[in-house]
Amino acid sequence: MNKTTTKFSPEVRARAVGMVLDHESEHTSRWAAATSIAGKIGCSTHSLMEWVKSGRRSRTNRPV
Repeated sequence: MNKTTTKFSPEVRARAVGMVLDHESEHTSRWAAATSIAGKIGCSTHSLMEWVKSGRRSRTNRPV
């Protein structure tokens, strides 16, 4: 049985996405910013990048 749980609230996800976008210029790439922030909140970089993509899509209503 495959059971998926949501470990992070929508508020935490939104804050993490905002942090990636706000601090992207301080890193060599968006991935590097996400890696730094993901380590601080305890999620994977891949998950955080998916949240960033999803968040940008929902704000612009366009694919990223």
